Amino acid sequence: MTAETLWESFKAEGENVAERVKQAIHEGNVRRVVVKQGNRIVAEFPLTAGVVGVVIAPVLAAIGALVAMMQDCAIEVERTPTAPVENQDSAPGVPVAVNQPGR
Repeated sequence: MTAETLWESFKAEGENVAERVKQAIHEGNVRRVVVKQGNRIVAEFPLTAGVVGVVIAPVLAAIGALVAMMQDCAIEVERTPTAPVENQDSAPGVPVAVNQPGR
């Protein structure tokens, strides 16, 4: 069974690229970061679920260097979808009151 993935794409613009990628990674569920120039994939960085600061630094530096050397780059971020959130209106284990007609 294959897992469904979502893709987010943004234009690579100068120095803010590393910050934007870092923000996307911290939001969570990022599986892969792809740097593209036109339709050509220039670099691809697979990420694991537990990636943290020290491990991310070389990836961000590499992305920043690639974007600095090339023009017309796009960054694509592959994410796994999050599970649907249950109703947060009640405490866990407490059923939510349902308005029933005629009562």
